[in-house]
Amino acid sequence: MLISLLGIPIFTLLLMLQLAIVSRLPLLQGTADLMLLFVIAWSLHERVKHAWQWTLIGGTLVSLVSATPFFVPLIAYLVATAIGRLLQRQVWQTPILAMLLMTFVATILYHGITYLALFFNGTALPIQESISLVTLPSTLLNLIFALPIFVIVNDLAHWVYPVEVI
Repeated sequence: MLISLLGIPIFTLLLMLQLAIVSRLPLLQGTADLMLLFVIAWSLHERVKHAWQWTLIGGTLVSLVSATPFFVPLIAYLVATAIGRLLQRQVWQTPILAMLLMTFVATILYHGITYLALFFNGTALPIQESISLVTLPSTLLNLIFALPIFVIVNDLAHWVYPVEVI
């Protein structure tokens, strides 16, 4: 429980970085999503035992500040965590490759869920422009930020879940 609560200040700091700095560095109309990258990296780490709780914390915080419908970031983050936990069991020898693959898949998934939610809410967005101006640039930026976030999360996971010496 205490480890799960540690996610609140970490995600709050990450959200402030996301809103204050990263969102001000767009590529075309796309921006990187540090919270999504952190959730992916956290779910891929073999030592992490509280990935679902941290995902709920991160998804809820993003949902509170996002202009999209409340459930969109939460659902996208939970699905990304589910896929990440499956990959962590299957591709554990190459976590960096899994991180890059998950970054690509989760970004496309997140933007797809957002597009569908906006479509069903009555916001008509041209799909070709949405993909070329928002989704693909966001995917590229997320792939650029994926490795530094992976390293930071790896260090954090080693700090939160130290190796027990017997």
